[in-house]
Amino acid sequence: MAVIGQTIDDKYEVLKLIGQGGMSKVYLAMDKRLNKQWAIKEIVKKVKDKNNEIVVQSAIAEANLIKQLDHSAIVRIVDIIDNGDVIYIIEDYIEGETLNTVLEKNGAQPQEMVVEWAIQICEALEYLHTRKPPIIYRDMKPANVMLKPDGNIKIIDFGIAREYKNQSVADTVSLGTKGYAAPEQFGGKGQTDARTDIYCLGVTLYHLLTGQNPCEPPYEIYPIRHWNPQLSAGLEAIIQKCTQLNPEDRYQSCAELLYALHHYEEYGAAYKARQKRKLHLFIGFAGAFLLFTIFGIFSLFMQNEVNRADFSQNMMQAEKASTPSEKLQYYSNAIAIEPKATDAYLGMVETVKGDASFSIEEEEVLMKNLSKNLNLLREDTEYARLAFEVGKLYWYYYDYGKTSTSDNQITRMKSAVEWFDDAVTYGTEEDEFYTMATIYRDIGAFNRDITLNIEEASDKGTYAPYWENINELVNMISDSEEESEIIQLEVYKLAMYSMETYARKFKADGIEKADMEDLCKEVELATKEVSTTSDKTEQLKQDVLERIQPTESAIENAYREQVNRQ
Repeated sequence: MAVIGQTIDDKYEVLKLIGQGGMSKVYLAMDKRLNKQWAIKEIVKKVKDKNNEIVVQSAIAEANLIKQLDHSAIVRIVDIIDNGDVIYIIEDYIEGETLNTVLEKNGAQPQEMVVEWAIQICEALEYLHTRKPPIIYRDMKPANVMLKPDGNIKIIDFGIAREYKNQSVADTVSLGTKGYAAPEQFGGKGQTDARTDIYCLGVTLYHLLTGQNPCEPPYEIYPIRHWNPQLSAGLEAIIQKCTQLNPEDRYQSCAELLYALHHYEEYGAAYKARQKRKLHLFIGFAGAFLLFTIFGIFSLFMQNEVNRADFSQNMMQAEKASTPSEKLQYYSNAIAIEPKATDAYLGMVETVKGDASFSIEEEEVLMKNLSKNLNLLREDTEYARLAFEVGKLYWYYYDYGKTSTSDNQITRMKSAVEWFDDAVTYGTEEDEFYTMATIYRDIGAFNRDITLNIEEASDKGTYAPYWENINELVNMISDSEEESEIIQLEVYKLAMYSMETYARKFKADGIEKADMEDLCKEVELATKEVSTTSDKTEQLKQDVLERIQPTESAIENAYREQVNRQ
């Protein structure tokens, strides 16, 4: 059991208890190395307690699920510590309060604010649904959404989220919160999918807009204007479509729902009435149909020309802009006009790489544009190249968790894996980046999963393929004349880190000592040849060179142990 003032894993100092459930406690803790606050969920293992065993397994499954995710509106898991008797899960500490608390304090919320929250939640759910395999959240409700002081939201508590399985025809258990849960969440009524989350979100919006708790009488989702006639008819229509009992009658994806939310005023009865009058007028002037058609085609042509001109103008302004923030704004404007134009996204990538730093703020801008247009982009043949460049952006430049004394290389690799996976999935073997994207993906997946694999004793046999990928990446980077100095040095640093950390594991998987010594010497010579142009890359170069001797010692020790045992 944690106590105030205790240091967990020589790193996290417990400050205070901030939450408590039936079988877990949540503490506020300070990371003494990063000088950053985290939330620590503590779960005590109880021998011969079947219920506790289920809770522990569920918590570990939840943590392993979340730690693969990286979205600004989803709580982030950074560490899982198993001390034998206690499991500690280290995650983002989120300041603020749940939307349920907001409802209890203030009742129904302003329509414009709810729509903004809905868009953020919908973008996060769309992110989950486009994972491979898709992740279904299944417990959307105000109590599971935190409202931060800056007005943005975070989704918490992934305890019953699950990966979607194509072969499954129904969920095996009833999970979710009654009142918010969709009909198919009650066992035997079908498998939960993206439309399940859409139903739960619709009920959540109903509660936020009306103040009427669906878990209390009258236990029915009335049209929202039954409670408040001043609310938008369009928003009412959207929520009614979300909460249809038959999944086929709901929005079929969060992308569809996002579009509706951005245009909710157009969904009202007044809009439909206007459209009906236009239809009658059109029928009355049927004789002018051909003229109207020609005029419409001409107008569409002119509109497309205007759009192309506006797009080009914004792209030109982005190139001329003097600050990164101005460039990103112009690229965002261009994307709003042409969502499938990969040049605009690539312009964003190049902009944030300019200072060799990809900040969290820049990530939010890029991901906001990518997330809402991802389905469209994946239909484009150029998407694979874009995914590859986004992957490299995360791999080499992402700032999250980086300090003057602590590198974040593993975090960067974990964040990049999904993009390299997309580059492979949507690319072809003929693409010049295909092989490198595959290597990046496999190296990142190894570093993402290795801690859990070691804990489960399932890591044997994974080191030899990892070794081959590291060798291949070093050779490809060294042979290329186009890669920047920071990319070269980061690859060499990764190679040294891998040999120093896994020398014994490489040996156990059949890697020869001479091969490791050869790679170490190759990296040393290549590093010395890199000409640095900034203090950052010079420091990175020195970091690599300083690891030469410890790496040589690690290799020597690994194989000396083998000789001694013989």
